Amino acid sequence: MPPAQALTIAEEKGLDLVEIASTATPPVCRIMNSGKFFYQQAKRESEARKHQKHIQVKEVKFRPKIDEHDFQFKRRNAERFLLGGNKVKSTVIFRGREMVHNEIGRGILTRLASELNEVALIEVPPRQEGMTMVQILAPKKEAAPARPKAGGKAKKEARPRAAAAAVARGGSEGEEE
Repeated sequence: MPPAQALTIAEEKGLDLVEIASTATPPVCRIMNSGKFFYQQAKRESEARKHQKHIQVKEVKFRPKIDEHDFQFKRRNAERFLLGGNKVKSTVIFRGREMVHNEIGRGILTRLASELNEVALIEVPPRQEGMTMVQILAPKKEAAPARPKAGGKAKKEARPRAAAAAVARGGSEGEEE
């Protein structure tokens, strides 16, 4: 039907003529209440945005002379970030003459990746960017979900242990010292 005729029909019904597919030949139009249509479309889009997962990039920084305990501490943090569904940017920062031994930094990053291979994929392998060496790790799809935060459950479990300890000492469950 010609556009002029469709427009008169839409005006008679008190509705709007809305172009649905402009790239089609001939263009596809629909007679509808455009305000209601665009409102519902915006609501659907905002609802879809609510259910999207927002992935952040967390950063863990190392130095070439890092101690074992510090490395393990930062490795655990990186693992926690990955299990939370975030990406991890691991960085080794060099200062001065440390740049001569950039293989130490590469070793730190490859060690981190190998220790986290159960929960992480190497998205960007170690590469030198000026005085820093950067590697990006992404969470694996089949990685276990994040552990629940220590809130109510840990406190509820503490009471039976305390009561059991009191019974083991020879007291009753209700007694306290």
